[in-house]
Amino acid sequence: MTNSASDTTTATDRFKTQLAQSAEMIEDALRAYLPEHPAQGEDEAPATIVAAMRHGALNGGKRIRPFLMIETARMLGHDAPGVLNAACALECVHCYSLIHDDLPAMDDDALRRGKPTVHVAYGEAMAILAGDGLLTLAFEILAKDDVHRDPAVRAELVLGLAKNAGIGGMVGGQVLDIEAEHRTRTEEEILRLQAMKTGALLRYACEAGAMLASAGSKERAIVTRFGTIIGLAFQLADDLLDVTATSEQLGKTAGKDLTSEKATLVSLYGVDETRKKLKGLINEAETLLSPFGKKAEVLISTARFIADRTH
Repeated sequence: MTNSASDTTTATDRFKTQLAQSAEMIEDALRAYLPEHPAQGEDEAPATIVAAMRHGALNGGKRIRPFLMIETARMLGHDAPGVLNAACALECVHCYSLIHDDLPAMDDDALRRGKPTVHVAYGEAMAILAGDGLLTLAFEILAKDDVHRDPAVRAELVLGLAKNAGIGGMVGGQVLDIEAEHRTRTEEEILRLQAMKTGALLRYACEAGAMLASAGSKERAIVTRFGTIIGLAFQLADDLLDVTATSEQLGKTAGKDLTSEKATLVSLYGVDETRKKLKGLINEAETLLSPFGKKAEVLISTARFIADRTH
């Protein structure tokens, strides 16, 4: 008889290995996009801005968003090299958002991934420009034909990223987050804020995987819904960690949400109820992907990892 606990442990270990390998691939690819010394004949960017961009994009992070894109495309039968490039573009946008989130005018944080934030290391002006540089690099990467042979797919990827990163997505969510500080918000308002600020890029990661795979409308709807659920689960887990973990565990300053009086579901419902909601989301995500059978194992493991992570 198979030991189910042992099987679960094996699956978890296998997933962690895959996540680490994927993060390493993304890291290597980002280093190639941000070389310290450009190849002969290439335009040479100022060394300071390249160093600041590398500081904000390299040497850390679980790379969950690119992992979701890669594994969604793989589940749907698309495993071409261009997926890695598209995933790097998404990670550039995520890293830009972290650099700007940490600025004194925003969350004013001095620690990110266990090291000084970009504005602490390079100054505020250079941090702003480093974020701008990563954002524009993302669209440069996506526009190249090595992402996908079909220009219509590349155009759709660009459009999707622009929408989800912009005022109707991540940027708009950040605005709502700022406006929600020191104010009581309803559950509906908090869910909208979080779906935009954190959820938009995670949802896009899954939907873009379907774009790359040229998936049908039914499959695409399923993985997009999965991405929406994962986005909310990720934010709930983050909010829980902010009140239960230490700065050393997080690699960034703990307790910032409470200090800033940010609108979170934890502040609305408390830790125990939020954990129940998080568990319910992961159950929904697993059920949603059940039609894909074993092909969905990695994505289901990702959902569990997001909910159970300790940093």
